Amino acid sequence: MSILPYATATKRWELLHDLVPSASPIAYLAKPDSLSSQLELKALQPIWASLAQQVNILNVSNEREIDTAFTRLVELRSGALFIPAEALLTARRDQIVTLAARHSVPAIYPFREFVAAGGLMSYGASLATSYRLTGVYAGRILKGEKPADLPVLQPTRFEFVINLKTAKMLGLDIPLKLHAFADEVIE
Repeated sequence: MSILPYATATKRWELLHDLVPSASPIAYLAKPDSLSSQLELKALQPIWASLAQQVNILNVSNEREIDTAFTRLVELRSGALFIPAEALLTARRDQIVTLAARHSVPAIYPFREFVAAGGLMSYGASLATSYRLTGVYAGRILKGEKPADLPVLQPTRFEFVINLKTAKMLGLDIPLKLHAFADEVIE
């Protein structure tokens, strides 16, 4: 099962830019030893160039470095935050959402679970659907199918989720364009 995180990176960047077009620089949390982060950074280079966007790449490898990255984000006066689909960051979503709120920084996340925890907005594959399909595959394997005979599954639907309570706390008005595009709005 693939969730195609780097494939949705440019769309997430566009959504963040649509919400806070004047935010500059934008901070990007990166896990430097991660292939996923490397692919996502490569995918984002063209959009950064087209928008002449200044980006602060803040490297994190553990939970302590997340706190340090937010301190650096404030020092660099980053106007927004982009969270990649990275296992470490997903596992630390409550910490990240809390720090983003504490520092009043608008952020976009890769999964709705961040928004359910109080984050501003997310765009990406549904983790719940991915987990369900993984269970289906496990069942097929337990019934005797060979894993090598099963195709790699990819998401066919991506969800855009906005948390209006968080937007209000940040003093942001969600443009109608984004509101209309949202699959789910948390009030």
